[in-house]
Amino acid sequence: MWLCLPHYFSRKRLGNAALLQNFGVNLVELAPGSASALRHWHDKQDEFIYVLAGEITLVTDEGEKALTVGDCAGFPAGVVNGHCLINRSQEIVTYLEIGDRTSDDQVTYPDDDLIAEHSASGWIFKHKDGKLY
Repeated sequence: MWLCLPHYFSRKRLGNAALLQNFGVNLVELAPGSASALRHWHDKQDEFIYVLAGEITLVTDEGEKALTVGDCAGFPAGVVNGHCLINRSQEIVTYLEIGDRTSDDQVTYPDDDLIAEHSASGWIFKHKDGKLY
């Protein structure tokens, strides 16, 4: 799978600034050629995105879909369907990223030898065989 680590990636944590406890809201800017993350899915946390400016490609198990201004997508917890966003346009894309803060979440990266587990001290990254990175 084609993936480029973000070379311009801005994430403003609006939920933290508003002192929200139960869910987070991020204002994200993604440069051309950049990806939001490795393709992943959450065991316990829901995610939602809403496109504010530009065109971005949503990549899931079903394939790819272009999202433009006003489009949104939701990723329910526990649904085994990895997703990520890739900016294949020539312009910066801006979107809202909203997710809950359910504890003890696990994130699976289906295309990579990676699992992330949320703990009281933060995220712990492991290989799929359980060995720490």
